[in-house]
Amino acid sequence: MGCKPVQQVYSVERLIQAPAAAIFALVADAARHPDIDGSGAVRRLSPGATRMLSLGAVFGMEMRAGVRYSMRNEVIEFDPDRRIAWRTTVAGPLGRVVGGRVWRYELEAAEGGTRVLETWDISRDHQRWLLGRGAVARQTLLNMTRTLERIAELTKPGAAEG
Repeated sequence: MGCKPVQQVYSVERLIQAPAAAIFALVADAARHPDIDGSGAVRRLSPGATRMLSLGAVFGMEMRAGVRYSMRNEVIEFDPDRRIAWRTTVAGPLGRVVGGRVWRYELEAAEGGTRVLETWDISRDHQRWLLGRGAVARQTLLNMTRTLERIAELTKPGAAEG
C-alpha cells in the first residue's frame, strides 16, 4: 500500500479584456489585495507596510478566516507587466514553521486582452502535506477563480479605482 503524492502547484487561467499594464498595476498594489481577494480572508495592508511592490519588498497583510491573523509576504519574482510572485508566511516567530507558499501572477498578451495565470505553489510550504489534499485545495482553486473574476471586473474600462 503506497501513499498518493500530493499535488504541489495549482493554477487557474482567464483571459481578461484589459492591457497587462492595468492588471499588473492592480496586483502590484498591495493595498488593493482586499479588493481582488476571492477568498474574503484578506482584510487590509498592515499599518506601515509597503504598498507598491517591487522585487524584495516585504509587506504585511491583516487576515481573517474564522480568527484574525497576520501574514508576512516577500516579493520573490518581479517582471513589470509580466510576472509577480510573493512567498507568504505567518507573521512573527511562527513564520519559521508555518507557511512558505507562493502566489504568482503571470500575464501574457493575447487576442482580446491578457491571459492571466494565477498559481498557488505549495512545494516549499511547511504544511504542503495538508494543504494539497481534498477540501483545502478545491476551495483554493475556487477562490483563485473568484480572484481572477474580480481582477477582470476591476480592470474593465470605466471601472472605478479603489
